[in-house]
Amino acid sequence: MPPGNARYKVESTVVIIGGGPAGLFCGLQAAGVGRKVIVLEKKPRPGRKLLITGSGQCNITHDGEIADFLSRYGDNGRFLRPALMNFTNRDLINFFAGQGLGMETEPGGKVFPETRRAADVLSVLLAGCASRGVEIRSGEPVLSVEREADVFTVTTAAGSIRADILVIATGGASYPATGSTGDGYTFACSLGQPTTEIAPALAPVYPENHPFADLAGISFENLTFTVYRDGRRVSQRVGDLLFTHTGLSGPGVLDLSRSIRPGDVVRVTFLPNSTAEAARERVVAALAAGGARQVKTVLSALPLPERFVRRLLDLAGIPPPETCAHLKKDLRKTVAASIAEFPFTVARLGGFNEAMATRGGVALTGVNPKTMESKTIKNLFFIGEVLDIDGDTGGYNLQAAFSTAALAARHIATR
Repeated sequence: MPPGNARYKVESTVVIIGGGPAGLFCGLQAAGVGRKVIVLEKKPRPGRKLLITGSGQCNITHDGEIADFLSRYGDNGRFLRPALMNFTNRDLINFFAGQGLGMETEPGGKVFPETRRAADVLSVLLAGCASRGVEIRSGEPVLSVEREADVFTVTTAAGSIRADILVIATGGASYPATGSTGDGYTFACSLGQPTTEIAPALAPVYPENHPFADLAGISFENLTFTVYRDGRRVSQRVGDLLFTHTGLSGPGVLDLSRSIRPGDVVRVTFLPNSTAEAARERVVAALAAGGARQVKTVLSALPLPERFVRRLLDLAGIPPPETCAHLKKDLRKTVAASIAEFPFTVARLGGFNEAMATRGGVALTGVNPKTMESKTIKNLFFIGEVLDIDGDTGGYNLQAAFSTAALAARHIATR
């Protein structure tokens, strides 16, 4: 047969840098006749960060309509629309079910493997790569990437690989011990791809002079957090709060952290599902009607944790036995203000070794959201957390990793 016949099509090489969930899933989805797929992983084994997600249980995605996911990625949800619509949370669940790993949904909407083992999720991905002929080279960190005449040269400690298609799936810079050390940003810049400033995301918040350090472990649900910078409101969110020995954590704080900077003031409304003004009015009314009852008893019935109430009264200089009838008007207002808008001045955010995700990365303005391909460099793709995308807690970041990987693979398969 003539050389131009499809049976004699020259094999193309796809190199994927990064053996996390995005890289592995893209590899097994892109593999096929006429394509050699190589995944390069710097660590001795792939999927190190995947194994610690959800405390090792792997909160892989979230329940609900996929359109509702778009609001869970800060200002960048719109970019993800094509990827999420192409490969939804239902598609992800069905993929793993088809490989024998069922999923279960918690009451709050988080989706986990039935086995509650992140290792089982990784096993499915590795088995899929093996069955489709994907070559995984672990312990082979990439030193540099170059492009000349439409061909990429990927240099590792073991030598150089020429690639027709290059996928950067190196993750962000959080949890660097797992291999996420920001290498992908360096590779992107070396190829002329724009990046944005990076910082920790989904990180705990450390306030100045933390007044509730000895209340570590106390949690609150559905509180309103409002962030002020230089006296102006910059963000607001409703979510859960957890006091730690050193600061503030919990899903609401972690999700909000992308909008917080050192020096900001975070005001917390400690009555659930309430505005600051409504909380203030409710507390004032309760104290005014308290009569001979102790202030701590009235506040605990709002309801607020008793240990928290005792600390608030201590901060206000109110003795524990004080009754509502004897509480002065100015102190009544002080207590109401503390519950309605308690101010925490932010000293710092948790670093990359504590953050669950990375804010910033490969600039979305340089990537085609319909393909995950560079707008200026043909056959260069970016997927997963290396992109300037960070989602809320609850499985949204892993869903974005799988969805961007699936969309890139879909277009790679047409080359």
